[in-house]
Amino acid sequence: MDFTDFKRRAADHAAGFVQPGMVVGLGVGSTANHALNRIAARCAAGELPGLLAVPCSLSVERAALEAGIPLTTLEEHPILDVTIDGADEADPRLNLIKGGGGALLREKIVAQASRRQVIVVDESKLSQVLGTHWPVPVEVLPFGWGVQSAFLESLGAEVRLRRNPDGATFTSDQGNFILDAGFGPITDPPALAARLDARAGILAHGLFLGLATDLIVAGPSGLRHFTRPA
Repeated sequence: MDFTDFKRRAADHAAGFVQPGMVVGLGVGSTANHALNRIAARCAAGELPGLLAVPCSLSVERAALEAGIPLTTLEEHPILDVTIDGADEADPRLNLIKGGGGALLREKIVAQASRRQVIVVDESKLSQVLGTHWPVPVEVLPFGWGVQSAFLESLGAEVRLRRNPDGATFTSDQGNFILDAGFGPITDPPALAARLDARAGILAHGLFLGLATDLIVAGPSGLRHFTRPA
């Protein structure tokens, strides 16, 4: 199956939600990048006058500038009309695991500032229970990161410090470390999220709960559009 084509179709559909004059969040990852390219093409064609965008990472900021998308900041526009982003795993209630690209802290800040959060995925990212296929990324301060690793292990996770392909420790745009915590299927995501949120030294985690409003899924049978259950 051509997952690249599935991702492109989902992203193109989501980019259709963007209207002139909107302030839009630009997410991170291969699927979100397809949406960025589609938005850039619409800008170049004159379809989106007045559009402004807030990127979720430094790499997305560079890509948007190169593509000619006008940028702004959350300080100038603290409420976004819509954000288009990807996910590593999504459950039937549109809860997500995100952070495979290492931008989870900025992505969550942007998601919380968005009226509408549209997630685009191919169907391989669907799961009945979060954690079945992906670990939970956890962004931590470099100071005392080993203590946070031990804390995650005490909660039942297998923990790995994320590294670059050359073996150096991966650092986020904020200069922090990321621990990939494999909990297996997570029976109570809100309870786990609360434990992680309360821990000093943990700056963000990849459990995005109650933030996505729309999920666009592409697969062999076409596109499916889900909205968050009441």
